[in-house]
Amino acid sequence: MKPSFRKSAFASLLLIVTLSWSQPAINFDDGSYQSVLQRSKDEHKNIFYMLYANWCSHCNKMKQDVFKEEKVSQYLNTNFVCAWQDVEKGQGAAMKQQFKANAYPTFLVLDANGQLLYAFNGEWQADDFLAEIKLAQVPEKQLPYLEKQFRDDPSNGKKCLEYLATLKKSLERSQINAQAQQYFATQSDAQMLSEINWRIIANGVSDIESRPFQYVLQHKAEFEKIASPKRVQKKLDNIVSESLNPYVESLDTVNYFKKRSMAKSLNTTRTDSIIYRYDLQISQKKNDWKWYAKINRELAQKYAWNDANLLKDIAMAYTKNIVDIEDLVFAVKLLDRSLEKNDSYDGAIAMAKLYRKINDKKQALAYAERARKRNADLGFNTKEADEIILQLTQK
Repeated sequence: MKPSFRKSAFASLLLIVTLSWSQPAINFDDGSYQSVLQRSKDEHKNIFYMLYANWCSHCNKMKQDVFKEEKVSQYLNTNFVCAWQDVEKGQGAAMKQQFKANAYPTFLVLDANGQLLYAFNGEWQADDFLAEIKLAQVPEKQLPYLEKQFRDDPSNGKKCLEYLATLKKSLERSQINAQAQQYFATQSDAQMLSEINWRIIANGVSDIESRPFQYVLQHKAEFEKIASPKRVQKKLDNIVSESLNPYVESLDTVNYFKKRSMAKSLNTTRTDSIIYRYDLQISQKKNDWKWYAKINRELAQKYAWNDANLLKDIAMAYTKNIVDIEDLVFAVKLLDRSLEKNDSYDGAIAMAKLYRKINDKKQALAYAERARKRNADLGFNTKEADEIILQLTQK
């Protein structure tokens, strides 16, 4: 290699290394929470805290892309003491509980005493993130100011709504609901029917048994004129989900059925469809397959008939957990509808398994071969179909 070429190659390599090391980066402090608070006091800056989990793709996207953009890193490094904490390590669990972080990443803006000024979460584009973090630095947009404005005048709908809108960026609906209920305690029935009150109900109320929501049910037509039938129905749908989901997740069947009876009283096709799906979830979690099959015999054709993926998922559950022949025959009917709407490899595989459980080897083989041909034609893996065919054709 000629000397001049070696020098040129070395210079190019040096430039690449230099550029890689000079890539914009945020000076995240991963020390203890107390040490971060002390830095905030020493440097006279608010704290920008990121709560994340290593498995969270949105967190990794923010780290790898957004935070490496110079305009973002420069603003954060200049205006904040920046810190981050894995919620599954060290002080992470305590911080997660303290700041009610249930979606990741969660971004906190704190003062030097650890008072929460602002919070938001999720994956953002760089410009939108910058706009939001700059908003978090405006005192009149921060939680302490908005809370004081609301507490000083709890019957003021505009101040309540502004407070709720900022709370809604990070907190659980149950916590926001508590603030909304304080406002509605100041409102008589004669005052309830207004645009501002509808907006507070839509954005803040999540308790299906609460007075403001029950008032909406009793005056549904009037609220549809203030908002629209679509928005009122959307609120009904959301409140059913918000009422039932926590008890499905925790498998608290006592409170689930209590809230379910309230949800059923709404008596709309949309809300009944939501309840049906939650019933499926909770029966699966309880491994109560007799109940699961009963739910589907009664309601699948009404609420799942046009959802090919849901029908397929239901049938797949039958292949693994249900042995009653009549139930399996019913699952074949559901899966046949799914394949009619959306032919798929895994749907055909599920059908082969159902027919094998019914002991109809001819149909089982036909669907396994159908699945194999479909994937083979597309150049995809056919292993599961091949295994079923081999099992069915062995003497």
